[in-house]
Amino acid sequence: MKFPLMFFCGFTVSAFADIVPATFDLAEIRDISTLETRILQDWQPMTKVPGVKQKLIEITLCEWWPEQKVRVPVTFCAPDLDKPCENILVTNMGLALKPASPAGADLKLLTDYGVGIVMVGMGTIDAMEPKGALHLGMKDRLLRTKEARFTPAWIWGMSDMRALTAAVAEDTVFRPKKVLATGGSKRGVGAAICGIYDDRFTAIMPVVAPILGNPGGAYVRGSALHEERAQNEVFLSNLPKELPATAKEALEKREQTRLDQSITIEQALAAGWTEAEMLRMNDEAWNPCRIAKHFDSVKQRGLDFFYHVGSNDNVCPALRQLGESQPDFPLYILPGGQHGGPKSSGYTLQTPTQPEASENLLAFARHHFFNHRSLPYPPKLELVVKGSKLHVSVTFAKGSLPQHSELSWSINRHSPYTFAFEYDLWKSMPLNAISEHTLSGEIEIPSDAKTIDVISTHKHEENHIPFHFSSPYRRWVR
Repeated sequence: MKFPLMFFCGFTVSAFADIVPATFDLAEIRDISTLETRILQDWQPMTKVPGVKQKLIEITLCEWWPEQKVRVPVTFCAPDLDKPCENILVTNMGLALKPASPAGADLKLLTDYGVGIVMVGMGTIDAMEPKGALHLGMKDRLLRTKEARFTPAWIWGMSDMRALTAAVAEDTVFRPKKVLATGGSKRGVGAAICGIYDDRFTAIMPVVAPILGNPGGAYVRGSALHEERAQNEVFLSNLPKELPATAKEALEKREQTRLDQSITIEQALAAGWTEAEMLRMNDEAWNPCRIAKHFDSVKQRGLDFFYHVGSNDNVCPALRQLGESQPDFPLYILPGGQHGGPKSSGYTLQTPTQPEASENLLAFARHHFFNHRSLPYPPKLELVVKGSKLHVSVTFAKGSLPQHSELSWSINRHSPYTFAFEYDLWKSMPLNAISEHTLSGEIEIPSDAKTIDVISTHKHEENHIPFHFSSPYRRWVR
């Protein structure tokens, strides 16, 4: 269904949208008495990690609507010492009521640097208890009330914030002075909300989470992105030969999962929503987690943040717009990096599983907790056409030239929110130093090139700690 033209240019229509933005009551979030904590396993040594103790509990996040409480498991891990942890990492675990074990950078921070670990159970809403029913109640409440708190982003943010409240209640083990939240995808959404709204969190490092733009498409499915949806249907009916035959089913299954957590235009119309309300909900469902909207306020508050994303991820659809509007935003963009998911999707470069993601979390945590190294500052990237070549210069602050740098580009990219966008090809080559603070490279411009998207990526090592970061995303247009 397509809306009439007045829907897209109706600046007066939007004024009548009756959507209620999501809010977070910090007094309620920090109320220990409403956690209704159930101890599933009290503190005991971890069998496979010497010198570490662990506890498993279940807590109430909230009463989302009358008589519907949402409860999740939380695993605490801490050094088996007499003194409490002052540095805490809030991260994630599955929804099963069993203790989770830290791994990778999380485990190293725990064992080598004494960082307390708080792991909160988080998943898609259809998988949360009551399984198969919670997402239906959420959508029903949203349709009836038009309150954006009945959306996945809101409850994901509540998960991390309430888990920190539960950790604070363990005051003989956790007395936080610095708290870093991290996670990928929905868990990155939760981490972002923590940093934006709850000043107990002093740092965040979301992975494959939205910065600007709405993740995955319109929250009211069918209300927008009509051309992109048509392109996706064609893509699935004529799957590129280089993709496995299983990619079609994997992409359709992912779309169904997103549909299960959103609402359709048919449901909204049946509930009496106006066209303007549908469009506004597309934004309000994700406004709490898109940090670009809060960029100035979190910087003023002193929040330490860094994002780790992929160029081909529809959950991060507006990297080019971010590069144009906020070129000093601290992030790493993996050229060609995809969101993640089953191998049957044909994704060959899943951003969260690449070694740079773990290295960046460890480096960022050591920067934030212990000042073991500085946070790299994004360089300035400029594009100039010289004959048949696109000349790229990358300029750093004096004395901060990274040890390894590459230039990456993609020609005639597909539109965000299309399946083809996720499989766009990128090429790379080393950048050459032309001064003590400037690197350069040249891209041959093909005759059929209408656009060339460009990113420079860098590895900077300080005190033997590597950090991967990027320039702003840029586009040349013929």
